[in-house]
Amino acid sequence: MRFKDKIVVVTGAARGIGRAIAEGFGKEGAKVVVADVLVAEGENTADTIKKLGSESVFIKTDVSSKADVDHLIDLTVKQFGVIDVLVNVAGICPFKDFLEIPEEMWDHVLDVNLKGVFLCSQAAAKVMVDKGIHGRIVSIGSISSIVGGAQQAHYCSTKAGINLLTASMAIALGPHGITCNVVMPGPVETDINKGDLADAKKREYFIHRTPLRRIGQPQDIVGPVMFFASDDAAWCTGSTLVADGGILVNFQ
Repeated sequence: MRFKDKIVVVTGAARGIGRAIAEGFGKEGAKVVVADVLVAEGENTADTIKKLGSESVFIKTDVSSKADVDHLIDLTVKQFGVIDVLVNVAGICPFKDFLEIPEEMWDHVLDVNLKGVFLCSQAAAKVMVDKGIHGRIVSIGSISSIVGGAQQAHYCSTKAGINLLTASMAIALGPHGITCNVVMPGPVETDINKGDLADAKKREYFIHRTPLRRIGQPQDIVGPVMFFASDDAAWCTGSTLVADGGILVNFQ
């Protein structure tokens, strides 16, 4: 129960990695705010956390909208008083060949994946500073911030941006006792890539490339996030942690 009575906000928590993280904090005794645009799935996540014995609330949030983000933070503070941990998970990756990416898609991916992290982090950090909370901000990046993808030019760009946004936040917020770090998953089986991984040859390729010989699951990312959110990582800020089964170092 490392996070007993801590107030944790998780964006993109309706399904996939975000849901696993939200439930992980719930199992550790945190009061979890579930934020997502998907209402039914988001409410289901909150209900699951309640069944685990922890308090949880769902707040519909489009992280690319400042009004929505301000609403999320305001309601969280009204209900719980403070914010101890923010986990930025919300993200999209509509696979598209570079030459075919329309401007509207480029803008939408950047708005959700990068602007969303900025808006949520800034709003939560203001509360942490105002309340004197030595908080934790953890963002889900990707090894795609280091390697490119023919159908992920928009996505890779946002994930690279998250790394340097986090480094800048670490410098700005460190004097307030707030740490900011990034967990960088490799391929993880979620709704974003289930179509891609349904291709048997592509799935086998990823499994072969991964030294641990399997596709990552959302649960694999929970531990690294909780490490950065815990007192064990009190001396870590501006850091990135790769959680990819070893695929990044294997060039076979």
